[in-house]
Amino acid sequence: MELRIARHTNNLEPLITFYTQLFGLSVLGSFQNHDNYDGVFLGKPDLHWHLEFTTSPEKVTFQFGEDDLLVFYPKTIQEYEQLIKNIEQYQIQLLTPKNPYWEHHGMLIADPDGYRIVISNLKVS
Repeated sequence: MELRIARHTNNLEPLITFYTQLFGLSVLGSFQNHDNYDGVFLGKPDLHWHLEFTTSPEKVTFQFGEDDLLVFYPKTIQEYEQLIKNIEQYQIQLLTPKNPYWEHHGMLIADPDGYRIVISNLKVS
């Protein structure tokens, strides 16, 4: 089974930059003017999941809750440290999670749409 997480956005280019530069994801594919939608697939070729972001002339109003999260689990200390370095380099603000569990087991940031992302330290070796 494969997983695609899809979300509409008003900020396609900033999201592409954010997820490729910060997380090292690749552009796996894209499309333009497909029934008035443009979009991009971001991920890594060897994984069974990817993110899809779409945009269209219709503007979206975001209503993310504080517990709506993407959680990334870096596998190695090097990958974790690189993410921290990228967060510092791009001056991304750390946020306080609503769920205190994530305060002890990761760090919380937001993407250009304001969607919250946890970078967990649980599986780092």
